[in-house]
Amino acid sequence: MKTATTTLFLALSLAAPLAAHAANAQNEAMKTCNAKASTTGLSGTERKKFMSTCLSSARNAQQKKMKECNIEATGKSGDERKSFMKSCLSAN
Repeated sequence: MKTATTTLFLALSLAAPLAAHAANAQNEAMKTCNAKASTTGLSGTERKKFMSTCLSSARNAQQKKMKECNIEATGKSGDERKSFMKSCLSAN
């Protein structure tokens, strides 16, 4: 029971920073896509289509980055992995 609790705690402590980064990345993608849509003067359905495509591209890039960082983090655990993932995901 203690091992399961410890494992759950460790998993949650590692997931929280990653979720926060994902939320920040999503906000940045929304700002960027919104600015692009505004500069092109899109409105209505065309703007919705553009935003959907733009945000989808941003999500795919984010997922790719997460995958790459996870591969690079192989063999790391605990605070070392948490620190590495934070720096890897925030690197442009």
